[in-house]
Amino acid sequence: MIPTLMQTLKTLIIAEKPSVARDIARAVGAHRLAPGCLEGSTYRVTWAIGHLVTLPQPSDINMEWKNWKKETLPMLPKSWPLQVILQTKDQFNLIQQFMNYCNNIICATDAGREGELIFRYIYEAAQCNKPFKRLWISSLTPDAIQEGLKNLHEGSHYNGLADAARARSCADWLIGMNLSRTYSLTYGEKFFVGRVQTPTLALVVKRDLEIRNFQSENYYEILGKFSANPKGNSYEGYYLGAEDELKKENSTQAKRLPDDLISVQKRAERMRAGEAQIQSIEPKTLRQAPPQLYDLTELQRHANRLYDFSASKTLEIAQKLYSIKKTIAALKESKVEDKDRIIKGLEETYAEFELSFD
Repeated sequence: MIPTLMQTLKTLIIAEKPSVARDIARAVGAHRLAPGCLEGSTYRVTWAIGHLVTLPQPSDINMEWKNWKKETLPMLPKSWPLQVILQTKDQFNLIQQFMNYCNNIICATDAGREGELIFRYIYEAAQCNKPFKRLWISSLTPDAIQEGLKNLHEGSHYNGLADAARARSCADWLIGMNLSRTYSLTYGEKFFVGRVQTPTLALVVKRDLEIRNFQSENYYEILGKFSANPKGNSYEGYYLGAEDELKKENSTQAKRLPDDLISVQKRAERMRAGEAQIQSIEPKTLRQAPPQLYDLTELQRHANRLYDFSASKTLEIAQKLYSIKKTIAALKESKVEDKDRIIKGLEETYAEFELSFD
């Protein structure tokens, strides 16, 4: 018997995470909460919880790979089966049912390689063969979502992106599984090697060793004070190096001289005996574009500099603003023509704080 939920065939939209699904549901009028989805008269909006499907463990592909032995390396699967993640299997089962009982399918996972992979793995593991459309948007405002739904692409248009995503996923498996076992068996203790994890850790270790082995050295810099006449305006400038050195390095940093005070003083005395000359004047008219809107890293850096906020505190505030008023996401992602309307709304919302958005 078909559940009541399934009796009316609707267009199924699959988002990558619940928060995005809620935004899309509001935009399409799907307000009724049902198990694993939000429903409206026309649309049913459901969500993954990140990855619901993944590549299996080696032993689930070949039982000979269950035990860690050098003789079994390298492990090179002839095919790549998929495995539903146990912890989120209930949500996968619901999505599979929704796919079986729908008119149309719209992939609304994040617009990128990883988002494409999340949907394709669900689609394949559910053994779905219905055609699907792709919602490709970078903003989650209602207008942007509606505009995206009017301009859906055929799912096959992104087959190249899906192939690249699968290749990256399989490469991660090959590198991680084989090298983790190789290093563990070679050194007699468990190691976990990953395509991203291991190089990143290597960078951290390299920098830590540089800091640990750093030996401070004293040096001198020569600072000169220049003026056209004794009563005129003056300015300061650092000694950058000899003319032939500057031709090679083109440095604008003060030259660090060895810790030899007598030698430095002699060099400074020779400079005092000379006369400064303007070598060239090159006027330029520079055009500077307005600064980009904040990303999270720059926002955390600026908040720390201005208000001494920790990175975690700035993240917490940003997430609250995102969930309550969509302030940050709207400013970062919306089209230029929407900015005036958004800023006016912000001024009204936060009028009590007497903020200026000029």
